[in-house]
Amino acid sequence: MGRVLVFDVWGDYAHYKKYYTTTSPLTFSIPPRTALCGLIGAILGYGKDDYILPLSKDQVSIAVGLLCPVKKVRLAENLIDTTQSPSSFHKIQERTQIRFELLKDPRFRVYFSHCDPSVQGKLRELLIDHKCIYTPCLGLSEYIAEFKYVGEYEAAEEQPERPEYIYSAIPENRILDMVFEEEREYISETMPIDMASDRSVNEYAAVMFERNAKPIKARVKSCLHLETGERIVFL
Repeated sequence: MGRVLVFDVWGDYAHYKKYYTTTSPLTFSIPPRTALCGLIGAILGYGKDDYILPLSKDQVSIAVGLLCPVKKVRLAENLIDTTQSPSSFHKIQERTQIRFELLKDPRFRVYFSHCDPSVQGKLRELLIDHKCIYTPCLGLSEYIAEFKYVGEYEAAEEQPERPEYIYSAIPENRILDMVFEEEREYISETMPIDMASDRSVNEYAAVMFERNAKPIKARVKSCLHLETGERIVFL
């Protein structure tokens, strides 16, 4: 497989809107792959309409794992009509108050591998220097993301013959067998995986993870074994 770039992202709040919610937006418990592409694209300097193709599924492999338990809160936000000219915003009197479901104190570990070594190298240098071209966020622009470089590690692809601990979220279609252990809370969410250039979703997938940030013991079709000892599955 080659080398996998690993970094952590976190913040005070995050919101990754579930596609089937409207007036009371609910959030996914972990960032969908599409949201991770947007965050990585911001660090690399891709515009919001330019990152989709360079970070498409055939160009880059991404996995994500929880580093702290999932906590959700509901907060009310006042929304205004942004179709007006920005110079007129101060004149707006009416507000629409919406209750948002948010992730509180989220922290994730991201695993990244790009087919172009120059792109991976650029991201590595930006992470090491703690720099970004655009401001990365956790779903919505007001929830700014902090990030930290962890390392770049050799990884070998495996087809395990028995259940092993997987430290990332796992697409359910990659699971052959699972060991359900005590004191674990297993969650499955169907989320977008890949988008077309017009931002329409090409692929959805049911993704399994453990709510308290514990690894899942499962036999999967294939996984990557990092030199750190972690096993991961790309989304």
